[in-house]
Amino acid sequence: MTIAIRDVGEHDLDSVLALNNSAGQSILPLDAERVRFFMRHADYFRVAEVDGQIAGFLIALRPGTPYGSSNYRWFCEQFEEFLYIDRIVVAGSRRGAGLGRVFYADVTSYAEVRVPILACEVFLEPRNDAALLFHGTYGFREVGQHLMAESGRQVSLLVKDLPSFAFVRDNYLGAGGLPEEPWLISRTRLGDVPAAIRASAS
Repeated sequence: MTIAIRDVGEHDLDSVLALNNSAGQSILPLDAERVRFFMRHADYFRVAEVDGQIAGFLIALRPGTPYGSSNYRWFCEQFEEFLYIDRIVVAGSRRGAGLGRVFYADVTSYAEVRVPILACEVFLEPRNDAALLFHGTYGFREVGQHLMAESGRQVSLLVKDLPSFAFVRDNYLGAGGLPEEPWLISRTRLGDVPAAIRASAS
């Protein structure tokens, strides 16, 4: 099995939407407009290809995004800098193969050179013990609970401290920025690309 994690492309959006809306109660549904919102605004939006087929995706945002999620807004009120995992979805046929941990290793690598905290939530209604155990063994801790106005469901709000960030901040971010290495480059958001270039590339 060959796994590749890469930034999302416009040609992936239909697959992302289909994967999200077939994931069940653990993931809130999306529509095409919301997927394109994430394409424009998400700081981290990557897909997993397994043997050439889209098998999952993860979306994460930093503060300052015009996103109305009450969970995201809670973290914005509590923390100055973080990367918030809005959702991770793995195709049903690929669950149990370790893709979740591959994604979390990748998003942690992205986050720890930019922010001190990785944040997310896990549904408590219905209770998702598998997700709670996954996050607990990956170093997350609960910092609060919240009743989502948009769904009426209770969630556990979790953070993972990224101790490597202090080294990066002191030695790089405060002294000229990150090196120009491919693995450190931020994704190009749809809104960052001029319309003429987008049209010529489509």
